[in-house]
Amino acid sequence: MQIQTNTDSSIKGNNTLSQQVEAVVEGALGRFGDRITRVEVHLSDLNRNKSGDDDKRCLMEARLAGLQPIAVSHQAATLQQAIDGAAEKLERSLDSTLGRLDDRRTPPPAGEAGPLD
Repeated sequence: MQIQTNTDSSIKGNNTLSQQVEAVVEGALGRFGDRITRVEVHLSDLNRNKSGDDDKRCLMEARLAGLQPIAVSHQAATLQQAIDGAAEKLERSLDSTLGRLDDRRTPPPAGEAGPLD
């Protein structure tokens, strides 16, 4: 799984920030690693130089092999909170989406009727 971190002009991107993002994404989405080709993370400060509540935004988009991308965003007071929140949302979304797909592909146990029977 490739992880790409992008920042707007008001957030200074560096190796430390990229490593923090990668650690959070790997921790939350590592179990889906064989099904995710890339995760794009976009970090922005909505108020730029002004301070404000929940003005840091993290948008995460997971590119899945053979499926449409799944994107979520989270706003918070700090970048770390925004990254953590977006990672949790993306994990839940992937769990739900991939779980439904797996349910459709899994044959019913022997002796039970399937949805088409």
